[in-house]
Amino acid sequence: LDARKLRPAATVRATRWIWRTVFGLAFLVLLGLVTAGGILVWAVRDMPLADMLPPLEEPTLTVQDEAGDTLFTRGAYRAGYVPLSEMPEYLPQAVAAIEDRRFWDHPGVDIEGIGRAMWRNISAGGVVEGGSTITQQLVKVLYLDPERTYKRKLQEMVLALGLERQLGKDRIMELYLNSTYLGTGAWGMPAAAQLYFDTPVEELSLAQSAVLAASIRAPSVINPEADLERARERGLVVLSVMRDLGRIDEAAYEAARTEMASLVPSPPPARAGSYFADWVLGEAQELSGAVDGPLTVTATLDMELQAKAEKILQEAIAQRGPELGASQGAIVAMAPDGRIRAMVGGVDYGESQFNRATDALRQPGSTFKLPVFLAALVMGADPDTRLPDEPIDIDGYAPENFNGRYAGVVSLHEAFTRSLNAATVRLAQEVGIDQVIEVARQLGIEGDLTRTPSLALGTSEVSLIDMTEAYAAILAGRAPINATGIASLKLGDTGVALSVSGADPNAVELNRTRDPMLSMLRAVVTEGTGKRAAIDGFAAGKTGTSQNSRDAWFIGFTDRLVIGVWIGNDDNSPMKDVTGGSLPAEIWREVALAAGG
Repeated sequence: LDARKLRPAATVRATRWIWRTVFGLAFLVLLGLVTAGGILVWAVRDMPLADMLPPLEEPTLTVQDEAGDTLFTRGAYRAGYVPLSEMPEYLPQAVAAIEDRRFWDHPGVDIEGIGRAMWRNISAGGVVEGGSTITQQLVKVLYLDPERTYKRKLQEMVLALGLERQLGKDRIMELYLNSTYLGTGAWGMPAAAQLYFDTPVEELSLAQSAVLAASIRAPSVINPEADLERARERGLVVLSVMRDLGRIDEAAYEAARTEMASLVPSPPPARAGSYFADWVLGEAQELSGAVDGPLTVTATLDMELQAKAEKILQEAIAQRGPELGASQGAIVAMAPDGRIRAMVGGVDYGESQFNRATDALRQPGSTFKLPVFLAALVMGADPDTRLPDEPIDIDGYAPENFNGRYAGVVSLHEAFTRSLNAATVRLAQEVGIDQVIEVARQLGIEGDLTRTPSLALGTSEVSLIDMTEAYAAILAGRAPINATGIASLKLGDTGVALSVSGADPNAVELNRTRDPMLSMLRAVVTEGTGKRAAIDGFAAGKTGTSQNSRDAWFIGFTDRLVIGVWIGNDDNSPMKDVTGGSLPAEIWREVALAAGG
């Protein structure tokens, strides 16, 4: 056979094989592109591409006083937005060093970083390093929900690439520093600088910057408030990386390292109304939970009266407490409709955040005689009704009067004004303990009211705010009165402000009983146990002292303000002959005068 005749056929077959291979590869490439395109379309079809730069989330809750000044914020707390150019240049370097050291080099997705993270995680047998860049982290904060799926990861990468092209490195870093979460409710470096160090972000030191950068990875557990030692340790790691990368020199490293050893977070600023702020937060959060978007609450607090009330209590305990064995106290001042005007939950909020005005349950002593005598009025008695103030024994319970003597047959007016215990217990027996409890509940007194004869003398524990509400009901002429710290609330920036009131829509009018009860309360101040509470204007109230002077109370009102005062010790130890008509009445008078009488 002639080989020259066979060569064209072989050439044709080879050519065909080459073309088939080329077409096959082209088909596979095209199929791959179509598949990748399909995956990309699937991934990006519900991405927020229409708005690449939405506004940062506003604070969830803002509470302001009636003058419009912000008292505090809760939720997504942010300070003012600060441009990158105004931040210390080592702050973004610190963040990049610990979170994304190739930030200035990659296009938004760091393939090298992903590979390194995968290798380290495989070697460690678990996740020890993430592959997300700062840009990807920003995308998650601004656009995507926290769902962890391959689709979300792909969306994150695509958005990161687009964000880099649109904004550039500096703008991305600026947005990131203003929006990343840093623990304790602080979103963004400006907020964290204020929260942890009480300083503007522009004035952060290198050591402080390193600690804040270190908090990003696990903000809830590694921050200066949650765990100072771990925050310092991680801060030192950040400084070491910055030095190794050449971001800071040895001198700067050593100076920051020295500062780190003594770095501590600043205590929360001492400002009037801290106890009130904690209390009203719960009320506001209940309201904010029922709506979407930021909520602005206007508080009922009178900041001037609040500051004065705090000072009055602090000075009284500092000057008189040691000799009287009294270390704590609380004050509640409210309008007749229940709007809180001042609330002091203790002598020093910085030392103890426990709110004795709302959360402490103490024996109210004779201040609880209010529902006893009001129950008698409800059942038809009047201030002139006579009853015996004589020794009484009820199954072994034999109450005595404060001075150990008995007054004989007296009027309700005299029994209440002089706070006669024996007469009060007898009255409660005639009225019925169940009736006394029912009236107490109508007045808004909660807690465990024990059905025993001693209930009439205030042996069941109650809160100061509940007792103050009960006295507010007498001034208002209806019951119950519900204390509130919110005057109005507004949804968003342009929403309509809705007024809030402590008045109960189902309140019962005290038509027949208010005036006689008022006259007896007035007599306590003018001629009875509460003379030290007297002011030039109208004043009415009731003293109360628990056994062995463990608690001393005075609760009463002027013509426009209801004030409750409690004095005692957190460990329930006795005071030295303190009665409701002594120090508590004096404090009450000072608060009433501070409020304008």
